[in-house]
Amino acid sequence: MKMNKWLALFMVLVLVAITAACGGKKAEPAPQTGTDTKVDTTPDTVKVWTYPVHATYENDMKDLVADFNKQYPHIKVEYEVLSWAEGPKKFDVALNAGDPPDLYFGALNGAYVDTGLVLPLDSYMTQAIKDDFQTGTLETMQMNGKQYGLPIYQSLWGWGANKRILDEAGIDYKKIQQNGWTWDEFLAAAKKLTKKLPDGSTQYALVSDGTSTDLIDMLSRANGLVDAVDEKGSFIWNDAKMADTLKFIESLRKDGVLPKETAALTPAKRTEMLYAGQAAIISKGIPYYDIMIANRNKDIEAGKVQGEKLDYIQLPVPHGNSITGYGKTSGNGEGYVMFRQKNDKGAQHAKNAFLVMEALTGAKAGNSANELALPFVRKSQAKAFEGKSLAKADNLVASGKMRENASPNVTLKITAEKAAALKQYREQVLKPTFQALLAGEKTADAAAADLKSKGEQMLK
Repeated sequence: MKMNKWLALFMVLVLVAITAACGGKKAEPAPQTGTDTKVDTTPDTVKVWTYPVHATYENDMKDLVADFNKQYPHIKVEYEVLSWAEGPKKFDVALNAGDPPDLYFGALNGAYVDTGLVLPLDSYMTQAIKDDFQTGTLETMQMNGKQYGLPIYQSLWGWGANKRILDEAGIDYKKIQQNGWTWDEFLAAAKKLTKKLPDGSTQYALVSDGTSTDLIDMLSRANGLVDAVDEKGSFIWNDAKMADTLKFIESLRKDGVLPKETAALTPAKRTEMLYAGQAAIISKGIPYYDIMIANRNKDIEAGKVQGEKLDYIQLPVPHGNSITGYGKTSGNGEGYVMFRQKNDKGAQHAKNAFLVMEALTGAKAGNSANELALPFVRKSQAKAFEGKSLAKADNLVASGKMRENASPNVTLKITAEKAAALKQYREQVLKPTFQALLAGEKTADAAAADLKSKGEQMLK
């Protein structure tokens, strides 16, 4: 009897142990980062500052955070949607004070990395996460070989067109979207696209603004020059390709392909001329115009806006005649960058912040790219939104080809000192020189000489 009593007690203890192991404790969520075998469930708060990435992005945030908290209820996500006008200033103040948010939305900036408060993500990146990103997209938020952010989309700058005008001129835009085009091919099309309209105004083949350097940036990149300096920081606008680019722009103004008053045109006026049928093509045109113009068409149908309904066509920038292939596209990766604070909150907090980052850039976060009519940066996003694209199929072809041929951002490859010098050169030399060229106050040869001599001084 005594033996049976101890045996019975032993069996009770075994059952208690089994019950505790199997059902007495809530299962911990599976780890997603590094080589951890479990997740620390100590309560924590991760602060996120973001922007209205698209019209309903705040709804996206609510859904993404709610989904995240189903798996990680112990991590509170405090997010704030900043305004595009005031947000950058607020962030700079916080960063300079050593108290940035854990996650901040934007493009990677070398100045952020130089503060020492940006956290590299490489130790948190599993192979599965890396493999999920489309080729070349992770690189848009890398610096000096380290991963500092995860993109939710890759912005792309191209040219945009009015489909009706292209069709009337017999321009095979689908071929251009698929294969790209040269300067000579563009000029041949421009002759068909430039004409007088019945009201006496001119329909221009191309309209650009003169308040930015977008046009010269896009044309020089498509002509094989990544920037004023290359990825090693060497000045390269002393190359003959830059002189050729300037001469091409000069010919566009002289021949009436561009309006003579381009130097004084604003981006708003450029878009207005597209809407009015006075511009066959505008520079710059972004894939999101597909959505913007579709919404404008709805407003026209509802009587809220007066004007012609348009079909938007996304086009790549034409490249120099000596360049083979598609031509390089201007663009950038934008997503979330992770920071630590001057009063560091420790390794576990950083792991938690990465878990939030992964949730904000994962499959469901692909809605941002979809709302902006951009190709998805992750394979899981493309799968999640298969058949739900808001962009026209033809324009997605163009955007996809443009992304495949995106030019790298040299400011993420060069030193902070060189990046600062490049910014100064652009403001003090490139902008006034380009505006003088557009106004006819300076020849292409004189502009090339100025860009070369001052670049060799400031960017040596």
